Amino acid sequence: MSTPEHPRWAFSTLGAPGRPVHEHLVRALRHGCTGLELRVHQDEFVHVDLPPAERRAIRAQITDAGLAVPCLAGYAGICAPTPDPVVLSAIDRLLDLAYDLGASAVRIFPGGTGDGDTERAKRRLAALLPDARARGVTMLIETHDSHPTGTAVATLIRPFAGAVGAIWDALHPWRHGEQPPETAEALAGFLHYVQIKDAASTIDTTPVPLGTGAVPLTTIGTTLQNQAWQGWISLEWEKAWYPEIPNLDEVLPAAAQWVNTFASPR
Repeated sequence: MSTPEHPRWAFSTLGAPGRPVHEHLVRALRHGCTGLELRVHQDEFVHVDLPPAERRAIRAQITDAGLAVPCLAGYAGICAPTPDPVVLSAIDRLLDLAYDLGASAVRIFPGGTGDGDTERAKRRLAALLPDARARGVTMLIETHDSHPTGTAVATLIRPFAGAVGAIWDALHPWRHGEQPPETAEALAGFLHYVQIKDAASTIDTTPVPLGTGAVPLTTIGTTLQNQAWQGWISLEWEKAWYPEIPNLDEVLPAAAQWVNTFASPR
């Protein structure tokens, strides 16, 4: 396995909602990030209705800054009990946007109800794969909502091993009783991306600066180290949902320290 020259780490623009791209680029470079995770939402500078000229301009700004776009964070649910054409159109538009912005992956939520989830996901992923491959974009399903653990997400990905990947959100597997080594084992061969965050407890999930809460970030870090995992790591600071928490710039130094401890090339 080749070793990257610098850690692959980023932050999500969710941490500074509504701010322009140039502000995020300055912030990323200031804190030593090598990538920028872009939240896709109508309230942000990146959304699926973005005109072609604006897509080109944003891509050029990010490229000129020497940064990668490891993931576009969308909100579609692959298992959602919504008509297939609605879900397929939402994800296909996200794939188009990723291609235009030079993003290597898109985030998809499970969004299931427990009834028919696996079959819906299998049918939809199979339909979307040709377009994803043609664009060179990988679909990643996050440990979230109806499938919060690595074990649960693996059931959706397994039929597409090697073509569809997983995002390990540090909070959700743990708060649902799955310990980091168990998550890593469940996602072995599927893991493409890790979102780090900290929270007060399994009950109170208000974000707190890394290292000051209860999420077992040291165990997550050592688990990844033991697997010699060298994929992307992103700080997901949920300022959009918790406007009262500190500003993103205040918490990025702790994220940088975590990355330097657990994800620096060795």
